[in-house]
Amino acid sequence: MHRIYGDVKSGNCYKVKLVAEQLEIGYQWIDVDIINGDTKTSEFKAINPARKIPVLVTQDGERLSESNAIIWYLAQGTDLLPEEKFKQAEILQWMFFEQYMHEPYIATARFIKIYLGNPASRQDELAAKIEKGYDALHVMEQHLSSAPFFVGGSYSIADVALFAYTHVAEEGGFSLNAFPNIQRWIDSVSAQNRFIAIG
Repeated sequence: MHRIYGDVKSGNCYKVKLVAEQLEIGYQWIDVDIINGDTKTSEFKAINPARKIPVLVTQDGERLSESNAIIWYLAQGTDLLPEEKFKQAEILQWMFFEQYMHEPYIATARFIKIYLGNPASRQDELAAKIEKGYDALHVMEQHLSSAPFFVGGSYSIADVALFAYTHVAEEGGFSLNAFPNIQRWIDSVSAQNRFIAIG
């Protein structure tokens, strides 16, 4: 059985848990509290020298970090990762978009508000994150105006990667009222088989 080290409130960790559940992959969940410094211990450093979650330890003892790498690994040979090369490249395109243009703003805004308690000292930073986050949401909204999902017309790990923080974006100070296509897509992802909620 795999072991997954993560925080149940983290969107990046949620991606891994959601994929494992939907693909019915057996795993043991090990809670890691980043606020209390669990990733800073010598024990955790031995698991992941980068001191980040999530981490997957496979049943063979292999270790893999970075949420999108983990869900790519878990999804191989399943409907969540099509075999056609161009579609795989499109999935990677959206997963890179999520890590470079989406997660740094939408996830970080949520982190400031939910994890850190929205301190006054970080309000300027929060405002900047929200502005950039809306840019990412507009890109997603435009794409979803002509497609039900992000790649090939069907649910894939590209959707998982983007769903994790988008569906809780309001916790970071975003409003999705002006994004009807994103709202429709959130409903579609939430209706997938073996869907689980974050947290």
